[in-house]
Amino acid sequence: MIENSSDWGPTSHSFISQRLRLHYCDWGNPTAPPLLLLHGGRDHARSWDWVARELKGDWHIIAPDWRGHGDSAWSPDGDYNTHAYVYDLAQLIHQLKLAPVTIVAHSMGGNIALRYTGLYPENVKKLVAIEGLGPSPKMLAERQKTDFATRERQWIDAKRAAAARQPKRYATLEDAFARMHQENSFLSEEQARHLTIHGTHRNEDGSYSWKFDNYLHLPWAHDMAPDQVAELWTRITCPTLLMYGEKSWASNPVDDGRIQHFTTARVVTFENAGHWLHHDQFDRFMAELRAFL
Repeated sequence: MIENSSDWGPTSHSFISQRLRLHYCDWGNPTAPPLLLLHGGRDHARSWDWVARELKGDWHIIAPDWRGHGDSAWSPDGDYNTHAYVYDLAQLIHQLKLAPVTIVAHSMGGNIALRYTGLYPENVKKLVAIEGLGPSPKMLAERQKTDFATRERQWIDAKRAAAARQPKRYATLEDAFARMHQENSFLSEEQARHLTIHGTHRNEDGSYSWKFDNYLHLPWAHDMAPDQVAELWTRITCPTLLMYGEKSWASNPVDDGRIQHFTTARVVTFENAGHWLHHDQFDRFMAELRAFL
């Protein structure tokens, strides 16, 4: 493996999981301890570039694209459930022989990383999950008010609608950039432009579309029961840092009671930050992360 110079970006590689070719970025420094950076839903590996540049001197950083995201293959059946994602993470760690590994993960990536760590606590040295606990107890209770058959019919309708929907096309890269900036007002222009460039591909007609699969808009209708997920959290033994943005939609586990399922975790809240707090308050995020690592 070629070691990256300080001026280069990451090299691109792939691995196979459940017959899918999945992409990951490798920032070099292979003799250093491994550090996985796991992005969230409808995001991509290159959203970690700022973090990777800060840490690549001390860590062997690997940032994968989840199935259906970035430069990874899409699931042929259009199904994206947590069991498949956890398997993909297990395969990446197994095939690259990364254990014991340190993980920093955002949103959906945090959800997957927490479950994997509960399944294989001996494989993870330290874990940072940025708003990664998934739907709050209140949201889950609201969902359960609808009977299973109705939820299943809604899922079928949503999947049928996704099959008929064409990916959104933007006439220019600037149009896609404007949409990215509108989606998260906390992002600087430089951040939004970088995320747009690496998060889009150009279509044959010259327009631009997001790289992620349209089927990712479907709800996770078939998931583990909340008590099973909580049981996995109780099995986590490594030092764990749970990060939350004060202005995010996500429910803080200290407030909703979910922190009781963790024995080695503490929660840090970031003021003036939303769901992407690692972008919104980058300097403070890096200070907290370095101190934890």
